[in-house]
Amino acid sequence: MKHTTLCYIEKDGKYLMLHRIKKQHDVNHDKWIGIGGHIEPNETADECILREAKEETGLTLTSFIKCGEILFDSAPWPEEMMHLYYADGFTGELTDCDEGELVWLDKAKLKELPAWEGDFIFLELMERRAPYFEMELHYNGETLDRAILNGAPLPLPNWRDAIDTLY
Repeated sequence: MKHTTLCYIEKDGKYLMLHRIKKQHDVNHDKWIGIGGHIEPNETADECILREAKEETGLTLTSFIKCGEILFDSAPWPEEMMHLYYADGFTGELTDCDEGELVWLDKAKLKELPAWEGDFIFLELMERRAPYFEMELHYNGETLDRAILNGAPLPLPNWRDAIDTLY
């Protein structure tokens, strides 16, 4: 299983989002996601997110936390363990990204754009400052079939009701 990082950088009520439009055969093609990438051998998840942030955005993260781990399963793509981060401090100037277009996007607008359905679940958990969590997101193609939070299934499509009772 491959291990990756995913980070949502926040500034002024907006997330820095990557519109994945530049790579062919990309599981995230035309989706809006945070920044991140593959953890290299002998690299920690923290080291990876710092490296990926610099490579993809030109920014150096100065304040970030690991929010959780998410097993992402969407055949025919291999399973992926994503290490999810939230950042609210950085230095540097935004640069171009070779994977897509970087945009500071109002959080409310994100729900109107193409993204993985499960992303909205963990984004909601981040917004509520939920404690560190483990999640599984299982897809049939691009349709979310199952979501499991800390070992307990979430009802679909009414996952927000379950989160309301927890946080």
